[in-house]
Amino acid sequence: MILDAIAISWQSVINYSLASVLSTPIKDPVPVFLMILGIMLVAPLLFEKIRLPGIVGLILAGVVVGPNGLGLLARDNTIVLLGTVGLLFLMFMAGLETSLDDLKYNADKAVIFGLATFAIPMALGTGAMMAIGYTFLPAILVASCFASHTLLALPIASKLGIMRSQVLTTTLGGTLITNILALLVLAVVVRAHQGNLTLSFWLFLIPALIIYTFLTLWGVPHIGRWFFQRFGHDEGAEFTFVLATLFVVSYGAELVQIEPIIGAFLAGVAITQLIPQLSPLMNRIQFIGNTLFVPFFLISVGMLVNPLILVQEPRSLVVSAVMVSVAIVAKFLPAWGSGKLFGMNFNNIMVMFGLSVAQAASTLAAITVAYNIKLVDQLTVNGTIAMILVTCIASPWVTAKWGRNLKPEADSIQTRPGGSIGDRVLVPVANPNTEDNLLQLAIILTKSASGTLLPLHILLEENNPISPDAKAKQSQLLSTAEMIAHAAVVNVTPIGRIDESIDKGIARVAEEKQASAIICGWKGYSTYQENLFGGVIDKIVQRSFIPVLVSRFPLPIEHTNRVFLAFTTQQAQASTFGQSIELAKALATELKASLQLLQVVALRGEAIEIADTGLPADTPIQKVRGNFVRQVSRLLKTNDLLLLNGTVENKTQLFALFGNAPEAIARNHPKVAMIIAYFPQ
Repeated sequence: MILDAIAISWQSVINYSLASVLSTPIKDPVPVFLMILGIMLVAPLLFEKIRLPGIVGLILAGVVVGPNGLGLLARDNTIVLLGTVGLLFLMFMAGLETSLDDLKYNADKAVIFGLATFAIPMALGTGAMMAIGYTFLPAILVASCFASHTLLALPIASKLGIMRSQVLTTTLGGTLITNILALLVLAVVVRAHQGNLTLSFWLFLIPALIIYTFLTLWGVPHIGRWFFQRFGHDEGAEFTFVLATLFVVSYGAELVQIEPIIGAFLAGVAITQLIPQLSPLMNRIQFIGNTLFVPFFLISVGMLVNPLILVQEPRSLVVSAVMVSVAIVAKFLPAWGSGKLFGMNFNNIMVMFGLSVAQAASTLAAITVAYNIKLVDQLTVNGTIAMILVTCIASPWVTAKWGRNLKPEADSIQTRPGGSIGDRVLVPVANPNTEDNLLQLAIILTKSASGTLLPLHILLEENNPISPDAKAKQSQLLSTAEMIAHAAVVNVTPIGRIDESIDKGIARVAEEKQASAIICGWKGYSTYQENLFGGVIDKIVQRSFIPVLVSRFPLPIEHTNRVFLAFTTQQAQASTFGQSIELAKALATELKASLQLLQVVALRGEAIEIADTGLPADTPIQKVRGNFVRQVSRLLKTNDLLLLNGTVENKTQLFALFGNAPEAIARNHPKVAMIIAYFPQ
């Protein structure tokens, strides 16, 4: 009674004070949106000042301004719509960060953790809820809420640079498994409660789920590849296509009677292989998601919470305490057990626990459905809200605290002593039709090392003064390069220069600006007069004491399906071969492409062993005998990126070691991208 009186008095005070300010929540779109933007700006900054994750600030701000707080904003259809979009975006970005190759490599760990983080909460949750008076079906349903989880702290892991770590890959894979199983339990329990759990339900659900998953993971990459090849020049069309894919696949999930969030995650997994991690398109997706839609979701979650319910109904304290305790214990046990089984340290275990403890998306969906069909009562909803509040605060805090102790993934390409090839990448730009791919390659190298891009354009010094048209063209080319770099959030320093020759100008700028690598364009012809740099490539290499990547991209670089490193036994024995391996690995990782090694062995040559390359034991490496050009040409496919080692001992001719091999291969495969990498001895 005392608690009830306190609650009623406190509510009366709030209602009275608010009544003096406003009688209804703000409905005018402009101040509503302005208030939400203010929350997005201020709340994360304030909470980060007190060493709490900004995500927590957004959730608690939603509590304060929502209908159960000050009542400044109503959780109307607009908030629900944008919150749902944010939720789908959150799961979509989780899928984008998930590499199918990593999932395959860690499939056993993901399956074990996924089954454990489903089975243990189901068992503990069912027993605990039945112990406090719940019947079997409601207990099973609430337990399924414990089993599922929302990757609420994923942005924190991304900011810490640990997204490609084993613990993240395992958790992401496990999330996919446990959420699908939990939502399947929801569907079964609802059908059982309604008396519709028939054979026809099973005959529809299982085949539909299999077909849906196959069409998503197989169909989306094929359609996306066709679209990007045809319309890849239009950045707006690319972004719109990605959004359309997200919502089409999410809606398809509803059609097969599973939650749209599962569809959103699968859409991200399917389309991630088409979008390089460091590309401008990926940056736009992450920027809009993390700064607009995901904060909307977090604020909308906070607006659901009503702290006063805990004191208005004393029994809800018992239900809430049980649900919160079981949710935390049932998620810690599988993380601890799986982590010990996998040989992980305590930091990894706590990150796994932190990511998997948050209850929001699937939990809200399941409880809402169950409450609407009268399967659970208001006390269960109250306990669920308390559980969401506690776990949504604990999840980002735990992830941030122990995630800082994990080492970020070393994605930078270490291919020169004392630094990375991406520290300061010099890219001569001359042709607006071809500079985009060269800049994209440079951006991949630069961004992986948090380096600086140096686009360069040289005007030749002649007897006559430089014309205004030439200066205008130089300014336009450098402005375009700068715009592309800024879109990818890369440090850029454009350089305009007047010099007596192209090769001398490039060499001098490389030395003056302490460049770490030079990227040059090449058309693949034996005569290079049509190419501004073609006639000077050999001279650039002769003058350079840093890596030079001679590149040809007939198709956009993001269409790369496979990085194909071809080499001879002689090249494998060179001191710079390890640098070629590192470059191939890094390009395959950043382009989300597979890696294939081909060694062309002489009649009496010895084949290189995979263990000597530093690559995983399952890396495909093929050893053949015969003519180099013929063997390479036979195995190349469209959308391959062929990497050749152009290192020569005497520095008199770039392609001396191959003879005419690059030109012959380019002639046989005009649509295959090529990089001839020269690494100085």
